[in-house]
Amino acid sequence: MVRPPHARTIAVVALLPMFTTGCNPAYLTQAVRGQVEILRARRPVAAVLADPDTPPELQRKLAGAEDVVRFAHDSLGLPDNGSYEQFADVGRPYVVWNVFAAPEFSLELRRWCFPVAGCVAYRGYFDEDDAGRFAARQARRGDDVAVRGALAYSTLGFFRDPLLSTVTRLPETALVGLVFHELAHQRLYVAGDTVFSESFATLVEQEGVVRWLEARGDRAALCGYLDGLERAREVHALIRSARSALAAIYASGNSAAAMRAAKTAALEQLRADYAELREGWREPPYFDGWLADPLDNASLGAVAAYQGQVGQLRVILEAEGGDLEAFYRRAERLARLSAGDRQTVLGEISRPTERRPGAACRQIGR
Repeated sequence: MVRPPHARTIAVVALLPMFTTGCNPAYLTQAVRGQVEILRARRPVAAVLADPDTPPELQRKLAGAEDVVRFAHDSLGLPDNGSYEQFADVGRPYVVWNVFAAPEFSLELRRWCFPVAGCVAYRGYFDEDDAGRFAARQARRGDDVAVRGALAYSTLGFFRDPLLSTVTRLPETALVGLVFHELAHQRLYVAGDTVFSESFATLVEQEGVVRWLEARGDRAALCGYLDGLERAREVHALIRSARSALAAIYASGNSAAAMRAAKTAALEQLRADYAELREGWREPPYFDGWLADPLDNASLGAVAAYQGQVGQLRVILEAEGGDLEAFYRRAERLARLSAGDRQTVLGEISRPTERRPGAACRQIGR
């Protein structure tokens, strides 16, 4: 099943490589300290499984994760570098907290630049209070601000990333998707292009989960997952529409007071549209967390940043007949383009007519 975000999380939880930064010394210190703590906490999965004190549920999750990682290597062509062969208990609900900020009358997220990750549209902290203090500073400057907890992040293969305790608490399908997403970052990451990098990983995650469930013959789980993807697409369509309305408001040249009132009305309309959509869903997954307070440029940007080019990339995958290796080669060629040229090429691709889950569910005998 698609994992909808909690009110304080982001939908797709594969985030920036925190192991190196180029900012002030305090930020550098917390980033290095946080990464070192995780490295020190790692234990081989085999040792955790053999430990009689390991809770049965954790044993089950870790044993299943071994099959997931093997499938990622053998069937999805994702890197095999020792990642997810270890386990680390981080002792908190999220491993990092990411701060997103945008000017009051702009949809463009603030960007922060790092030596390896390039310029990214968020700033991550291993301590929630540190994230909160930075967010408060941005808010005092007049920005819209959103803080989102993340369950995992990628070091892009620089370290052997472990399975974190934050991840092993997830439902099985969500855990599978997260592993595929993180390994996709190791396959391809474009420094400075958050939307492309995250959209690539999201598409690989989605395609990987579908293939994983098909390979297992888990018809009910596959149907539920496809249902969830369709719901997510519907919510993203509402968010795109709201962002278009906001863009027109910000380009209007009206007074700040007038734009502020129009912005509030547009956001309330988004809430109303989502409430109407949600009424048709009789059971989870829901996506309430995407539209939780505060609802503003930063929170909408935080959601949009991870899905902006998924549709266009799916067109490319389908053009390659579903051949992932051919798709990877096409994506790598896109990655070598300048940011402007890459945006132009993807902008010329129409969003696909998505596979409707209803038909798929009938095909698998739901």
